[in-house]
Amino acid sequence: MPDPALRLVDVHYHAGPDLYRRRLTTSGAGRAYAQADGWVVIKSHLGSTAAAAWEARQEGLPVSGAVVLNDLAGGVRPRVVEQAVYAHGPQSPARLVVHLPTLVGPAHRTTLRRESFHPLLDADRWRGDRVLDGTGRLSRRVSEVLRAARDLPVVLATGHCDREETLRVIDEAARLELPRLLLTHATHPMSGLTPEDLAQLADLPGLYVELTALTLLLGHRDARHLGEVVRAHPRVVFSSDLGQPDQPDVSGWLTASRRWFADARLTPAQVRAITSANPAALLAP
Repeated sequence: MPDPALRLVDVHYHAGPDLYRRRLTTSGAGRAYAQADGWVVIKSHLGSTAAAAWEARQEGLPVSGAVVLNDLAGGVRPRVVEQAVYAHGPQSPARLVVHLPTLVGPAHRTTLRRESFHPLLDADRWRGDRVLDGTGRLSRRVSEVLRAARDLPVVLATGHCDREETLRVIDEAARLELPRLLLTHATHPMSGLTPEDLAQLADLPGLYVELTALTLLLGHRDARHLGEVVRAHPRVVFSSDLGQPDQPDVSGWLTASRRWFADARLTPAQVRAITSANPAALLAP
């Protein structure tokens, strides 16, 4: 597993190929995080990074993978998860992260400047259904993926679920006794959870809460909010959600983070928890 004594464990970094142009390849990201004494989970909205992560680890790089269950990648199906688990390797030091769909509903408005990775790729064409059916319940396929995630060496993440969808996923995960669940950028405006919501979820075992650097960089949340989230829930994970060519590199992210942590009045123990200990525990096999 990633060593919790590492300087950082980033569970959310975008590398190419992806929907949009990215700063680095998987191996390039691995080298950048190795230089920073860190570990990185590579994410791509196009699907699975499991095989690329396995190859990077053969070069000695601190990388693990993820799969995003968008229609473009095969959809919300247990066999998509199983294939990614196989490609991730039989002795992976970290759990594969499985994201529920991120291409859902109307496109989220963003101030990011983005260039399509491929001229034929129209992301809007691949927008699929949300995780709830017409009755407000989790769709059958989502429930099947949750059951598969219970029995496989993975972390289930909520992708781009909104608040109501996230709460339904949490309910089902608790019913199934899912060992790990990550609320992806939980308090981002499109997810909509509040620090008060997270405090009420603090006693659920295996539930982790993500707050991303990109959310702060784009001004959706600030350092004061970061402090509120960290004090509301015991298993907060601070990730980057970076990799965009016009956003900070790894060293720039670390510099900005030190300022945010100071402004949030986080203790050294809290900083270690959200940047290394909590994400390492989340990924532990």
